[in-house]
Amino acid sequence: MLKTLYIVRHGQTDLNKLGIVQGRGRDTDLNDEGRRQAGEFFDAYCKVPLDKIYISLLKRTQQSVQQFIDLGLPYEKLEGLDELAWGVLEGQPSTPANKAAFLKLIRQWLDGKLDSKFEGGESPNEVKARQLKALEIIMSRPEEKNVLVCMHGRAMRLLLCVLLGKPLTEMESFPHQNLVLYKVTWDGSKYEIVDFNNAKHLR
Repeated sequence: MLKTLYIVRHGQTDLNKLGIVQGRGRDTDLNDEGRRQAGEFFDAYCKVPLDKIYISLLKRTQQSVQQFIDLGLPYEKLEGLDELAWGVLEGQPSTPANKAAFLKLIRQWLDGKLDSKFEGGESPNEVKARQLKALEIIMSRPEEKNVLVCMHGRAMRLLLCVLLGKPLTEMESFPHQNLVLYKVTWDGSKYEIVDFNNAKHLR
């Protein structure tokens, strides 16, 4: 079974612009810049013969690929593609204390403490568990050769680790920005990134 996954992060929101942590618990809209990014991505990839679109339950992912949906492409929402829940840190001002808490948690993850999380939040291991369920659905449909997946920054880092069989402690090796593309192929036995952190479509 051959399949190509076009995996993108959603476009910019106001919380992104302000540097405020925005996780699974913040169902925010794209801002003007995010809508412009979505248009640029559509212009660059609207000729790709996509068979299906998969998005998270959060509206910023659908807004990012709505122009593809408007072409009549089928789409499906999967909670496994939702962003990691940051719990009590979500939506809080970007203060030095909050930034320090965020960085401390990231360091714990990179040190292998992958069950660590904020109160009310999720750990990388918990996100991986629901991503595996989403991936099972996406990969169970051989008729869908070219698939567009729109998701979220931290979750995308984790999913790329899952796809490539890397430990989640290597999540920081996948840089990203809003509406950047990772193109991943599946040849029936392994996944391979054939386009890494591509932002050429963004002016």
